[in-house]
Amino acid sequence: MLQASLADGTAHRRSVFELFARRLPDGRRYGVIAGVNRLLDALEQFRFDDQAIGFLSDLGIVDQATCEWLANYRFSGDIAGYADGEIFFPGSPVLVVESSFAEAVLLETVFLSILNHDSAVASAASRMTWWAGGRPCIEMGSRRTHEEAAVASALAAYIAGFATTSNLEAARRFGIPSAGTAAHSFTLLHDTERDAFVSQVDALGKGTTLLIDTYDLTEAVATAISITGTELGAVRLDSGDLPSLAGQVRDQLDSLGATKTRIIVTSDLDEYQIAALAPAAVDVYGVGTSLVTGSGYPTCGFVYKLVSREDASGKMTPVAKKSPHKISIGGRKYALRRRSAAGVAEVELIGVGEPPVDDGDDRYLLKQLVESGKIIGRTTPAESQAHHLKVRDELPRSASQLSRGEPAIPTEYVGDLNARNPFTPRSQR
Repeated sequence: MLQASLADGTAHRRSVFELFARRLPDGRRYGVIAGVNRLLDALEQFRFDDQAIGFLSDLGIVDQATCEWLANYRFSGDIAGYADGEIFFPGSPVLVVESSFAEAVLLETVFLSILNHDSAVASAASRMTWWAGGRPCIEMGSRRTHEEAAVASALAAYIAGFATTSNLEAARRFGIPSAGTAAHSFTLLHDTERDAFVSQVDALGKGTTLLIDTYDLTEAVATAISITGTELGAVRLDSGDLPSLAGQVRDQLDSLGATKTRIIVTSDLDEYQIAALAPAAVDVYGVGTSLVTGSGYPTCGFVYKLVSREDASGKMTPVAKKSPHKISIGGRKYALRRRSAAGVAEVELIGVGEPPVDDGDDRYLLKQLVESGKIIGRTTPAESQAHHLKVRDELPRSASQLSRGEPAIPTEYVGDLNARNPFTPRSQR
């Protein structure tokens, strides 16, 4: 595309690309954006060095003129988007890229790969932390995904409310609080469970977390408290009927005076199990596989589409796909979340060609991220998490439901649509 458009002169036409999802996964009432700051880092480093140009040239992938253009590539346009931690719905223009066609088209894969992955993890994580209530969640999924995806997943989970991560590289890169526990192999290494517990407490102090379900649970709790007294930080359960076992352990800890010792549960948890554990004597959830795989939906289905471009006369004109089941709406979009006087979200209002009007209780959603090639919209992980928890509180209570259903609020368009609304809820079609 780049080579052909450079040759015919259309590569330099002003263009607007938008990144959005046509629908939410079945059963999801909302999605969560994550990966925006990683995307900005990737954009800043997006270059074609001598080695890359040599590869493209030697294999004849593009011609010499295209190689010369790529060697000088720097994004010089504007990007607006939803911030890390923001909620999105079908049709939400989560990223709006304005530049020449050539500059913008090259970014499709890197932008989609980052936002589809990170937002899938954050969307699952948000449901988990919502149902966890005030109980902390630890991200523990590094062994269930690619090593770099593990780092990105830890950040996405933190944005969506997880308290800590067991991934130390994520803690190093992003300043996320870290936490972890010992594995069964540490207990099995020692001649007795007592030896393992003594070793761990001697090394890490009485505030450590002891894994208590390697052998006999009741005996393990008794042994742990005999070593630490009532100052043991926590115990971890990793198998069995977690609600009943947690109750049993809580009763035993309390009877031994260890009323402040916390109970951490793991074992392939997801949002459904976390919801089921709400009445149980659990203090902390450790979540791995389901989290880093998006709890069954490892991608958000984001697409990156050209919605407006400069015509031969120099005028910006809307463009849109008409393919069945994959149509889009032409024209540059602006987004506003319509809220009630009480601050509850009611509608995702999308203006086509111009911003929708704030009636006094609403919130504009697009934030300037890049201006004339300069990155201006970075946020810290802590800021992103605070933003997410704040905007999630805007949603109607139905948004927390785990059963199948429509998005928590509808998406509506105002302006010149050029096509019917492809994001109408299924029940209204």
